[in-house]
Amino acid sequence: MLPGHVLVAGAGVSGAGAARLLSGIGVTVTVADDDASARERLLASIDDVASQPGRAQVRACGLDEARSRFADVDLVVTSPGWRPDSALLVAAAEAGLDVIGDVEMAWRLDRAGHFGAPRRWLAVTGTNGKTTTTGMLAACMQAAGERAVAVGNIGVAVADALDGAERVDVLVAELSSFQLHWAPTLTPDAGVLLNLADDHLDWHGSFAAYAASKARVLRGPVAVAGVDDAHVRELLAGDAGASPAAAGETVHAAPADGHRFIGFTLGEPALGQVGVVDGRIVDHTGAGPVDVAPAEGIDPPGPAGVLDALAATAMARSQGVAPAAIAEALAGFHVARHRGQTVLVTDDVRWVDNSKATNPHAAVAALKGVDRVVWIAGGQLKGAHVDDMVAALAPHLDAAVLLGVDRAILAEALHRLAPQVPVETVETTDPEAAMTEVCQAAARHARRGGTVALAPAAASLDMYTGMSQRGDLFAAAAREVTGKDGPR
Repeated sequence: MLPGHVLVAGAGVSGAGAARLLSGIGVTVTVADDDASARERLLASIDDVASQPGRAQVRACGLDEARSRFADVDLVVTSPGWRPDSALLVAAAEAGLDVIGDVEMAWRLDRAGHFGAPRRWLAVTGTNGKTTTTGMLAACMQAAGERAVAVGNIGVAVADALDGAERVDVLVAELSSFQLHWAPTLTPDAGVLLNLADDHLDWHGSFAAYAASKARVLRGPVAVAGVDDAHVRELLAGDAGASPAAAGETVHAAPADGHRFIGFTLGEPALGQVGVVDGRIVDHTGAGPVDVAPAEGIDPPGPAGVLDALAATAMARSQGVAPAAIAEALAGFHVARHRGQTVLVTDDVRWVDNSKATNPHAAVAALKGVDRVVWIAGGQLKGAHVDDMVAALAPHLDAAVLLGVDRAILAEALHRLAPQVPVETVETTDPEAAMTEVCQAAARHARRGGTVALAPAAASLDMYTGMSQRGDLFAAAAREVTGKDGPR
């Protein structure tokens, strides 16, 4: 049954999408945000549709007023970035209200048939590789003739895909740990957990809680996981240090009651896995091994790109997609900007933008298998530990150039664990000037046959509007400093 009145916490993009979706099916909405300009923008953005027949009213107010309206509210829908300890959400829960996220809301409404026959939900999560895997999987489903679209943190908002003019049958959803935390009953038709590493611990409070949120994608009929990842293996085995059991949930490596578990690995696949044999992606989840596609020539290059392709293959094969369609999709797939994109090649030096590498695990994945690297790193580490990353990267580094609020933490670890690596630190905090200084320093250390790689291992909001601006300024500064042009 539809709620009569929903309180939406947050007037940003997610809040506007939730308000638009709910209003469209006749649910009265109040949006709560203390930012008056954000409330005005939201109301203006939905004003053209709010007046259409059948749509319910959308109002907006501050947080104090929202708390006074709990008696009139049936449900609270929060934007994913709102922390569990946010005062409004804590008060709502204490008042007996159900608090869920926008993805959970969309899933419930879809499953209830409010937008026609329910869609097929294919969920992708992990600390790193989500966007690439989601894009690859969507391409595989489309190559198979499915009306599929990438949604969530990539491409189209889930709400817009459900309420769009053209019917979408398959939602390939990139989901963050925040979205999954606020999705207590979401059960995708198939879900993949790529990997796990320290990230967003300041938000979740512990690694166990973070892992438990991620593991929610494994609750459906098909559970796919990266078995090369030690933390994923521990979670699947029920290890108390990393498993959802520590946060009140249980995940099993081999789901019961007819549910399927599929592992993916860079090695030769065992029965029930997808892996690599003689440079080919092989599906060994059926009666016998099935050759699917080349493991070479995948974009992005290197082990991280192959792992993403293996995950997408495992998910697509679980949905009955033929090898030829997967091979076609992977051959035509190109990595999105800021995710390992080569922005310039000059004097036999490759300049690579991996601004999306916003945690240590992602930085290691980005640079694994690459030698003679001038590493550009720094920003907001979000409480993540860096020693293991520095130790893993040290043999591959020609130099390191550091910027951002936590640059001193990285510098100390490099001096202690990689004393042979030259380190330069940029103190400037102006975004453009800092990136120019960084690239000037990187150019001084770069050698023929080497790589200058922006793989910050940290978030960007201490200096930049986001990882996209950071990557764009890196590409522009690289061209300016070298006097060369490159792909734009």
